[in-house]
Amino acid sequence: MAVSTAPRSTTWTFVDGEWLEGNPALIGPTSHAMWLGSTVFDGARWFDGIAPDIDKHCQRVNRSATNMGMLPVKTAEEIEALAWEGVKKFDGKTAIYIKPMYWIEHGASFSVVAPDAESTRFALCMFEAPMHTAKPSSLTVSPFRRPSPEVAMTAAKTGSLYPNSGRMIIEAHKRGFDNALARDMNGNVAETASSNIFIVKDGVVFTPAPNGTFLAGITRARVIGLLRDAGYDVRETTVTVEDVANADEIFTSGNYSKIVPVTKFEERNLQEGPVAKKALEAYMDWANAFKKAA
Repeated sequence: MAVSTAPRSTTWTFVDGEWLEGNPALIGPTSHAMWLGSTVFDGARWFDGIAPDIDKHCQRVNRSATNMGMLPVKTAEEIEALAWEGVKKFDGKTAIYIKPMYWIEHGASFSVVAPDAESTRFALCMFEAPMHTAKPSSLTVSPFRRPSPEVAMTAAKTGSLYPNSGRMIIEAHKRGFDNALARDMNGNVAETASSNIFIVKDGVVFTPAPNGTFLAGITRARVIGLLRDAGYDVRETTVTVEDVANADEIFTSGNYSKIVPVTKFEERNLQEGPVAKKALEAYMDWANAFKKAA
């Protein structure tokens, strides 16, 4: 049995046909993933008996795996079924983060650097993680940029992209901010270090158009649709730092915390705006409709 270390919260992981409690040791020092970064993951949420868009998250992890040169060993439907099985292992009192993952165990026969798709492994990790929905955040422009598809695996939700996000957040925290506004290589706004961004100006909602430099999130797409259904003019377009600085309202979207209002950008203080409130209200109404239907 693999040695486990204590996780930060109640955690269960499905791997190799069984559920293991805690933080099982899965990757060794010779694993391709360990020293060459061949990992992908996704993240869904369970809370209050529902798991919004979990099917889309399970589909996306398989797309990420394929784009990273891996061979998905589970169908999206199998992953989703495992997630609902895993939910039953928790007490149902705290929100859960649902994290399907793939990684490469060996390098290819023709090059140790290239991944051997046949050595792809799968795990589903689930752990308690309270929701921080609508908790205000402060934001500053990062000196670091998002990479373009020519220089990084931006077509996958891969762990190898996240050290860049980590240094953005660390640098922002050192200057007293919660998160960092990330630009692409052309200097336009991409997203934050950990979420997608929306701004509002004169009643119109703007969000950066997908250009291959950032993950256009599942929650982002859901929010765009819900706001349009509510009558808002939502435009995917080029957004500049100046646009953000002059916005009437700023908020972010992401699976982990759903909707987060930005109440400080650089030295400018803002109020939580009506569009962010509407976005959260519409999202929760949509999500809870599934529970009522059941």
